[in-house]
Amino acid sequence: MTAPTKVETPEEHVEPTAPTNPLFAAFGNWWARVRGGDAGSLPALLGIIALVIVFAALRPNTFTNAFNFANLIHQAAAVIVIAMGLVFVLLLGEIDLSAGYTAGTAAAVMGVVVTRWGWSWPVGLLACLVTGAVVGLLIGLLVAKLGIPSFVVTLAAFLALQGVLLQLIGEGGTIAIRDETLRAINNNDMPVWLGWALFALVVGGYAAIVLRRNVKRRASGLTYEAIQVTFAKIAALAVLLGLATYWLSVERSRNPAITSLKGVPIVVAVLLVLLVGLTFVLTKTSFGRHVYAVGGNAEAARRAGINVGMVKLACFMIASTLAAVGGIMLASRDNSISPGTGGASTLLYAVGAAVIGGTSLFGGKGRIVDAILGGFVIAIIINGMGLLNQPSAVVYMVTGLVLLVAASVDAISRRRARSTGRV
Repeated sequence: MTAPTKVETPEEHVEPTAPTNPLFAAFGNWWARVRGGDAGSLPALLGIIALVIVFAALRPNTFTNAFNFANLIHQAAAVIVIAMGLVFVLLLGEIDLSAGYTAGTAAAVMGVVVTRWGWSWPVGLLACLVTGAVVGLLIGLLVAKLGIPSFVVTLAAFLALQGVLLQLIGEGGTIAIRDETLRAINNNDMPVWLGWALFALVVGGYAAIVLRRNVKRRASGLTYEAIQVTFAKIAALAVLLGLATYWLSVERSRNPAITSLKGVPIVVAVLLVLLVGLTFVLTKTSFGRHVYAVGGNAEAARRAGINVGMVKLACFMIASTLAAVGGIMLASRDNSISPGTGGASTLLYAVGAAVIGGTSLFGGKGRIVDAILGGFVIAIIINGMGLLNQPSAVVYMVTGLVLLVAASVDAISRRRARSTGRV
């Protein structure tokens, strides 16, 4: 007697499927988020790549050399730092039009303390930072406690701080920065070995953080990133930073016998410290979660028990303090402070850097790294146009067009995210 043959029903029959490559799966998930309206920093990254290709093709001997690469970093540093502070304000859906002249005024206070009064540079730096914090405190109180729109308050501060700056420096005057430590911040380079040590620290630190996060999520039974994806990210960061460190470590002086120029700029370390510290504040602290909550829906945040006024006050103080740090970068780069320090296009470039990098003008979406990416987009435009001997009019028009495109991408992304239910 033969055993009955088992017949598979359609529900029981399962077609074998090929295993999905984790890298392809991760790319598919990322692309789905982009299509759903979460473009993040993608436009800024594509902008950097496109601009580098264009200017490298037009000026291959000057734009891509090591000297210009280092110069690009020095040019972008102040705008990036000010933009980092503006990210906090923009996350709330607010604006700070006074950040540029806050930078200039705080730098002028530093110049008076160090150059005219003869005090040491640490005292000058402290006075500069305190000045920025006080400006932010006053703006924050008017916005958060009195309810005056931030546009009006910061426009008034924009005008008033110009007068304070002129009063400190004097009509047509300048304050020279003679202290070598202050001049070195945004002009000098690290020793080559220290640049490579910084590279190892950054890559090793990033690897430790992402691997530890995966282990913790796996132990907690949560979804975690495939190990292949994690190692791909670490490898990409190592290659990118390794190439940049190598290029900055070669001799870039035209006459090394007189002056040697090689090594990673000191300002890179400052930017990295700010990036890590401020990112930690926004992503790993309750204050950071409150900032995003207030920017997403202030009324809902208030009903949830968040002190909306204090969050706004703190964000304006952070923005103005970082503007003061940007003022230090400007003074160091120029070796002086003038009535134009922090003026002209500084504020516009800083706001543009944050928005171009991916921070939303509508609040609730943005990261500190956006300021870095957007800052380099603007710096590349200014630097490349300068190498092409283009007039300022063209530079302004191109920068304005890029900012308009970034704002349009932000608006379209929000609309798409709303239609797909992601917001």
